[in-house]
Formats: sequence, C-alpha cells, structure tokens
Amino acid sequence: MSDRRTRKTEAARSFDRLPLNALRVFEAVATHLSFAEAAEALHVTPAAVSMQIRTLEEYLRVPLFRRSARAIALSPEGALLLPGVRRGLAELQQSMQQLRQHRSGGVLNISTLASFLQKWLLPRLPQFYSRHPDIELSIHTSPTPVDFSQTNFHAALRMSPGPTAGLHNEKLLDEWFLPVCSPEMLARLGPVRTPADLKRYSLLRSSDESWSIWRHPGADSDWRERGTAFDDSLTVLAAAEQGQGLALTRWALAAQDIDNGRIVRASSQVLPCPSAYYFVCPESYLELPKVQRLLGWLREVAAAFPRPDSATAPGKPTPSERPARLRRSGS
Repeated sequence: MSDRRTRKTEAARSFDRLPLNALRVFEAVATHLSFAEAAEALHVTPAAVSMQIRTLEEYLRVPLFRRSARAIALSPEGALLLPGVRRGLAELQQSMQQLRQHRSGGVLNISTLASFLQKWLLPRLPQFYSRHPDIELSIHTSPTPVDFSQTNFHAALRMSPGPTAGLHNEKLLDEWFLPVCSPEMLARLGPVRTPADLKRYSLLRSSDESWSIWRHPGADSDWRERGTAFDDSLTVLAAAEQGQGLALTRWALAAQDIDNGRIVRASSQVLPCPSAYYFVCPESYLELPKVQRLLGWLREVAAAFPRPDSATAPGKPTPSERPARLRRSGS
C-alpha cells in the first residue's frame, strides 16, 4: 500500500473515531456551565450529558471541567478546546444550511436542444423567473444524451426519453411537422395542397426535417428534393423568413414566428412527429424542491401550448386578427 493511500486510510479512521456527539454536548455544557441546563437545551437527561463529557475526557485524556459542589468551570484544557469546537460546529451548521438552500434554490443545471431553447423555452423564461426568483437556471445546449453520473446536470429536455434505469422520463409535448414560408412567397406561389405543389418551391430542409417524410408515396416518381440543406433547424427557419424557400419545420419551433407574422403556414396539413419532448432527470433529483418547481412549471406551460390546427392554416385570419389563442401560450 502506498504512503498516500495509507495516509488517506488513517485520516478516514481518525474521523470514524472522532466523538462528534460528545463535542456538541461539550459546547453546550461550556456555554451554560451547568450539566442540568445543557441537558435541558439538548433535550436529554443530565446523566446522558455526564456520560458524553466523560467519554470525551477519556478520549482526550485530560479534564475539561473543574467540578465543585456548587458549580463547574472550564479547565485550562477545556478553554483551549472550546474555540475550535465552536468554529467547527458553526462551519458544519453553515454547510448544512447551504445544502438546504441548494435543494430548494440556487443554480439549477439543465441541458436542452438549441432550437427548442431559442424558439420555445427562452420566450417563456421570464415567467419562470417571476414565479421562482430564488432559482438560477444554467442552461447548456446539446443533442446528445446526458450522463448524469458524470456531469452536474439536474435535468434535461430531449426529443426522446433517456435510458429507463434510475431515470425519470416524462413526456411534456407532442410535436408535428409542417411547411412554412414567408408571406410574400405564399402569396406568389400559392398554398401546398398536393405533393405536386412542392415543385413550385425551393425546398429548405435539415437532416432532422427531410421533405421525404412529407411526400406521399404516390407522388410523381420524377420528383426530387431540391433546394438548400442546412445542418440545423434554426437556420432553416431563418432562411424561410428571408424568403429563400419553403421550409419543413417543427410546430414548437415555428408557432411563435407564425403568430407574429414572420412566417406563414403553406399547408393546412400537419404530420405527427414520431418523437416528442421529454423531461429527463435522475429519480433521486425529483425530491429536490427546485427540480419539482421547474417540472411543475414546464407541465403548466406545455399544457397551455396549442396544437397546430386550421386557425393557422393558409387563408385564415392574420395574426393581428387572432391575437388571443397563440399569444396566451407564451405567457
């Protein structure tokens, strides 16, 4: 066994032998200079107090108090020990208080998708902070699953559930695919009612939103997916807003931009997405009050988020004529 390992083992054994309860009793007796009053403060019997002090004196091999018929006083050794015991107990109490606060407030580390954060979660965060000002979110974006055992994340938002062992997986939102474009492009090229209508458009897509999932199997055999491909969903939406083509996107990402008129739906049809948004965290973290507050709030805003329906289809009222339905979802 190496010297370093030996020192660690000896340190661990010394902590194992340390009479922590006796030190707490010693501090109480030193404060009250009375076994009876210390026992009352600690909610134990005077005999239990005497036994703990005797245990500590035997451990240290010095007397800690001078006893007389009418009173007790600290011995020189007891006076030397008392400041260190009080500092140690105070630091321990402070650490435990910080842990309690950490459970209910403070930093909450979460991981989510960049597109979902920017288009769905970020506009709603002011509401969360207004309700829970004592919680500070630290948000990291990544598409990969979170290894909670190797990171400091408390929770993650993903489009598929994580492994089931030891994890809580809860579906928050269903998702749909739909085609969108700029209002000017829709007015010029017309709505998409059949797969053949796609030929009029330059098709924008990403690896997660391929037009091959939108086309009907009976569509023209000479059709090919033409247009610009991007490596992320946010760029696809930005290109559609700039009038560069027709984008296949996800409803949760496009709803707010549709509501404020930056883009419009090009078809009344939607395609259910095989994936949904999930809240994932270790089962043990569900007991943390701050995780409970985040999950409760997410459940609430997810339930208020509308499904795509004919209210946002081509030819329906403009955003200024229908402000109530979608804008409530962002509150």
